[in-house]
Amino acid sequence: MNRRIEIRYRLYSNVRAADAGLGHVQSLTSRVCIRMCTATSYSRRPTRLPSGLFAKAVDGLEFGAAVLFENIQGQKLERRAFYPGSMVAFVGLASTLGLRSRCPRPLRERAPPLRGLSRLRFTRTLRCKLQTGIVGLPNVGKSTLFNALCEQTKAEAANFPFCTIEPNVGVVTVPDSRLDTLAQIGRSSRIVPTYLEFVDIAGLVKGASQGEGLGNRFLSHIRECDAIVHVVRCFQDENIVHVAGRVSPKQDMETIDTELMLADVALVEKRLERLRKPSGSRRAASAGTATAGAWTEEAERTALERVADTLNAGVPVRRFWSEYATEERQALRRLGLLTAKPVIYAANVADTELATVTNTLVEATTNPEIWREHAATTALVYQVHEYARQEQAPVVAVSAQLESELVDLSPAEREQYLESLGITDLNSIGLRALVRATYETLGLCTFFTCGPQESRAWTIPKGTRAPQAAGVIHSDFERGFIRAETVAYADLVKAGSLSGAREQGLVRSEGKDYVVQEGDVVLFRFNV
Repeated sequence: MNRRIEIRYRLYSNVRAADAGLGHVQSLTSRVCIRMCTATSYSRRPTRLPSGLFAKAVDGLEFGAAVLFENIQGQKLERRAFYPGSMVAFVGLASTLGLRSRCPRPLRERAPPLRGLSRLRFTRTLRCKLQTGIVGLPNVGKSTLFNALCEQTKAEAANFPFCTIEPNVGVVTVPDSRLDTLAQIGRSSRIVPTYLEFVDIAGLVKGASQGEGLGNRFLSHIRECDAIVHVVRCFQDENIVHVAGRVSPKQDMETIDTELMLADVALVEKRLERLRKPSGSRRAASAGTATAGAWTEEAERTALERVADTLNAGVPVRRFWSEYATEERQALRRLGLLTAKPVIYAANVADTELATVTNTLVEATTNPEIWREHAATTALVYQVHEYARQEQAPVVAVSAQLESELVDLSPAEREQYLESLGITDLNSIGLRALVRATYETLGLCTFFTCGPQESRAWTIPKGTRAPQAAGVIHSDFERGFIRAETVAYADLVKAGSLSGAREQGLVRSEGKDYVVQEGDVVLFRFNV
């Protein structure tokens, strides 16, 4: 989650103003030790960075430094040197092996002279690790949509299949108008929204589970995500090729699901084969825990056999996810089944059809006959709607090309342009609706802190108790938690100020068992 901690070192070096560097530790199974060094000294105490951590150097230094990576057997893997004037960047190696890094003897070449004592400050930001993968067939608009989400060109978008090879990762702001209101109430000097992480994954094709196209390599990228945004082409354009030769949303969705199910079948069968031939040690462990009512290999085997039957029937696991017990869900999550991940369907439509399609999707919840009235425009989106209805998955209408063009416009120009297309409610369409749908699908909720310095949104899983929510802000808040002074957002707006809410008795004092609710404005009291 969003946790910000500052670590300070005092290092002798020749200092100058330089651009901040950014290091990214990704997908490490164990903690990583880093020592930064200059040409004449280095930090004696290593910094321990957990996986998923961003380390940002606020001050740039002119120095010569090197980092030596070793694996747990002591074998040298990689050496990287950073010279004067370079960005203060480190830990560029990500691996599933447990890695540790240590600083070797300081470099002597290009050593800067000593010019006093300087402070090198690193701001560690531990962000929410939940990722949402953007998947779909090639040439359906995934990279265009990803670039629009990130509001910059991070992924190549071209009119040929597999223009995306390596997955692109982007951080997207979760739009929340409540922050603006809280900033006015608290007279905050700045607003800090919460974020989601999206990953643009290469297109899948028929036969991907057997290695066709870019194959299993990219199925593994989907496995690392917590939710899936399935982009489906719902527009006709002769200038943009389709891998199947014709636009058919239902066929496209079935192709993707089939490949994911085939990959899951192979994974489940491999695990079942292992469970059916247990070793003596696993038999003893299973027998020892069975009497205590704990999760056993026998129970796991039974659950996996149910999953195998579901997949062999051509049904994704997510459609029957609610029927599995809590222990079964935990075991299936550890297995990383692709079809167990929640899905948001993004119907990529032409810009001229966006308003009609969005209004139809909204009205269809109460009036299913609305699809017939706009059949000429919404025929392709209707296929997506019916497919998603089988698993109660959300469908969001987007126009990736339109959204990419809106990035360069100011908010006022953007609103005026959308109104010319017949779109008045900006929160119900396009990227804003997609981000909110993803946020809800991941089971997240937002609470706020508000004060003169800043109004900030914080992301937590639904059901989080007050001490753990406080720990999202700082670990000391959780360790020394006393109470949480809480007021609902609507009550605070009605009162007009925090002092007014106190006078009206709207501020509650909650203890350790309180479950933080969506929209709570919280002041944590702690003592360390």
